Amino acid sequence: MPGHPLLDEANRLLARWPAPDVSQARLRSEFVRHVAGHRDSVFRSCTEGHITASAVVMDESHRHALLTLHPRLGRWVQMGGHIEADDATVEAAALREATEESGIAGLRLDPVPVDLDIHAFDCPKGTPNRHLDVRFLVVAPPGAVPVCSDEQADWRFLEESIDVAWFPVAALPLGLDASTLRLIARAAAR
Repeated sequence: MPGHPLLDEANRLLARWPAPDVSQARLRSEFVRHVAGHRDSVFRSCTEGHITASAVVMDESHRHALLTLHPRLGRWVQMGGHIEADDATVEAAALREATEESGIAGLRLDPVPVDLDIHAFDCPKGTPNRHLDVRFLVVAPPGAVPVCSDEQADWRFLEESIDVAWFPVAALPLGLDASTLRLIARAAAR
């Protein structure tokens, strides 16, 4: 897969991203090394870890965050998931995931990532893996009402969410990990 357009796009995105602090700059370097060292680094077939795309959905005021109650994690998280072969860019994957998991049409993605995160995750069929997550801000249109994926007609989304809900940034649900809290704080400040 040398020269695969998604690899080139991931390199482009990471190279131009202005990391907000030293720790994020180190993560960016690790992501760049990973992409350079693995021909399939943007696909779930990369068993040493792969790039994923996620997005925190905010309302226009950036005072409310839309989160999904993840069925396997059992906690509230941002929308996101694997990059698919037909995604043109990492940004497109994040927007697709946010749209699928929120059920909201007309979302607008800020193309500059908010931050990066690496976390262990058991992919489908229980395969342990590392997700090198590129995380974006997505803004919902005024008055947007989310639809939980198990309420959507498409069977592919039945295991995406237990629930989807708006939360005031000042009153987020208990149990959010530090990485999710950091993401929401940075997104709200944009």
